[in-house]
Amino acid sequence: MNIGDKIRNAREKNKLTQTQVSESLMVSRQTISNWENGKSLPDILSVIRMSELYQISLDDLLKGDKAMIEKMEKDAERIKTEKRIIKYAWISILAGVVMLTLTNMFEGNPVVEFLNGAIPWVLLGLTFLFWILSLNKQNAKGMQG
Repeated sequence: MNIGDKIRNAREKNKLTQTQVSESLMVSRQTISNWENGKSLPDILSVIRMSELYQISLDDLLKGDKAMIEKMEKDAERIKTEKRIIKYAWISILAGVVMLTLTNMFEGNPVVEFLNGAIPWVLLGLTFLFWILSLNKQNAKGMQG
């Protein structure tokens, strides 16, 4: 049985309408319908909230539904990638501030003036490069799995 069927059965067992559930979970009624009909999958927070609302264990809701497990794994990987991108961006910003501070100590030198203009662009390029490499790494993992 997939998660959509489990969600529908649990809702009906608790004698709740899709509208009541949607209000409780703070999503649209159409979203509940899409989950129950297998058109889309809920995020993990919604699954946890449904587990509490329907008084059913997460294990019972998730066990045996490969599509939901795969979605959760992809969501987790996406979050890891976003955190790496943010980390690289902060490192680039910090490196830029340090480099600009150091180059400002030698004002007037044409090479230093060039570096002052180039450093932010180089760091921006490096940030995008790290981002692309991180996405490629994520895509490679997805193809292997």
